This record gives sequence, structure tokens and C-alpha cells, in this order.
Amino acid sequence: MANTKKLTKDNLLEVKNLKISFKTDEGIVTAVAGINFSVKRGQTLGIVGESGSGKSVSTWSIMRLLPKNSIIDKDSSIRFQRKSGETVEITELKANSKDLRQIRGGEVALIFQEPMSSFSPVYTIGNQLVEAVLQHRDVSKEEAEEIAVDMLDRVGISNPRQRFKQYPFELSGGMRQRAMIAVALSMEPSLLIADEPTTSLDVTIQAQILELMNELQDELGMSIIFITHNLGVIAQVADEIEVMYLGKILERGTTKEIINDPQHPYTKALLKAIPRLDHIGERLTAISGDIPSPLSRPLGCPFYTRCDDMIPGVCDLTMPAPTRLSDTHTVHCFLHEEKDD
Repeated sequence: MANTKKLTKDNLLEVKNLKISFKTDEGIVTAVAGINFSVKRGQTLGIVGESGSGKSVSTWSIMRLLPKNSIIDKDSSIRFQRKSGETVEITELKANSKDLRQIRGGEVALIFQEPMSSFSPVYTIGNQLVEAVLQHRDVSKEEAEEIAVDMLDRVGISNPRQRFKQYPFELSGGMRQRAMIAVALSMEPSLLIADEPTTSLDVTIQAQILELMNELQDELGMSIIFITHNLGVIAQVADEIEVMYLGKILERGTTKEIINDPQHPYTKALLKAIPRLDHIGERLTAISGDIPSPLSRPLGCPFYTRCDDMIPGVCDLTMPAPTRLSDTHTVHCFLHEEKDD
């Protein structure tokens, strides 16, 4: 469904008041509790937070890949500008509509965390690449095969024609992840969602994958949403960072602002937990406590139950409003409310 209202200049995607819950046997679970974010054309937005923060759920909703027991609030909005220039409201598209099928994979692609479970074990890598290309691009089977081989080569897989004929189990973890990137990029998407794409890889392969994604972004001009729990990784790839916790965005800003000048206690705690070469021999600083269950969300700031700076009678009663620290840096924390003039 087209939306005549254009996106803000330079934005490819705008998400507003996104609320997602799930029907379960225990009751209604709120996974995303009303968040707003946007993705600029040609830039990378990093979303960071612990497991259970709502990172994947919020971004998978862009492709409408949530399970059947999910509920997207009627006031939620996900607006995306297609390659044609048309702006669509994704929440209004029917699940089996042609527009959604074209957007899913063709204009918005997803790299999963574990490629072994994403590839079918009974088909070759080439077969699955060709199928994806034929689904979203108007080319012949022969042209699709050439596109697939070329993309395997571009993502740094040696002997691409040989790998084209191999099955997923015949490739190493790093090669499978590269092949998954090849599948995602073979449709030349406008937006790539990378859901913890390097978590299961060793640090050497991890660095190669991050470098590859930066190179392909520059080459293709696409936008990226990079999801991770590791601020050390996100600092290498993101232009802007949003810090999520229990379905809320607690801090957002440029990578430089978040890494060099974190203002929310949760962001500071995440940074302290990163291993550093200049602190060899020292114990890592863990965040005390556990993330609360979405079934029993705390009142007020969701992080107050684990925060050393919690203000009794304040943080535990009301969710802090956003405090703008600069044109690009915002934090939800009562410790900074007096700075918002």
C-alpha cells in the first residue's frame, strides 16, 4: 500500500512507536515497548544490547518475519522507501501480498546469525543462490548462475565455481557466512539487516566479514542495520548506535558519542564488559543481576533493577523522557534530565 507522505530527507526507513507483543500460555509478553528509529541511506545503524533486549524482534518486523502469535500494535508505523521511490507502510501490507514478497529479500535482505540452519542441507549452495536470484530479479537461469558465481567471488570465496556445486556442510563456518552474505546481496537490496552475523566466528574470520560488509556497502550504496550484543564489534562498522534494553531504546547517538562519551549507566556497563588488551590480568566487569522477564516488566526505567545509580522513588516509578545532549545524542535517564533545557 502506497503512502503519499514522504520520509524525512536522507532516510530510507522510519520506525515509529513500534510495539510488539506475543501471545503465550503464560499471558501477553511485550518484547518491544514503543521505540522509534530511522536508517539513513548508505549508512549503518548499530543496535546493541543483551539477549532478550528486543533487537531481533524489532528488526525482523521490518520484513514481517515474526511468528503467528506476534501482535504489532495498531499505532505502530514502519515506513520504507522502495527502489521505485514509492513510500510504503509495511504494517499495512498483507502477509501474502506481492508488494511484501518483493520487499522481503528483494529490497530488504537478512543475514542470520547461524548460516548452517539457514541453508537447506539437501540443496547445493549454488542451487539456493540461483533460486533467490530468480525470485527477485528478471533474469534467465543461466544469467542467475553467473550472478551467483560472481557474488560468491565478490564475497571472497575461493574457487567460486567449485563452491557453487557444494553443499553447506562442505563449507567452513566462515565460508558459509560469506555464502549467506552472497545470498543476501545477490538481489542488490537497499537495506541489509545483519543479525549477529559474526557471533559464531573466530576473531580472524570476524574481522574479515566486517571488512567485507564495509566494502560491499561502499560498492552497492546500501544501508545496514547491524545487530549485536558487542559494542566492540559495533564500533567498527556503525555510523550511529542505539542501545536497547528490555524492549526500550535507552541511548542513541553517533558511534563516536556512544563509545567515547556514554551517558546511560547501561551503556557504560556494556563498555566496561569489553575485554581490553591494556587490561590483561584484570577481571572483567560484569553487569550485576539478570535482565527481567518480559512477563513481569518493572515500572519506570527498565534498567533500574540493575543500576548502581538508581534514584529510589524516581527511577522505579516513571520511565524517563528523552534528554537531548546534542543534535545526534539522546539518553533516557533521570541523571541527565537537568541538562535538557
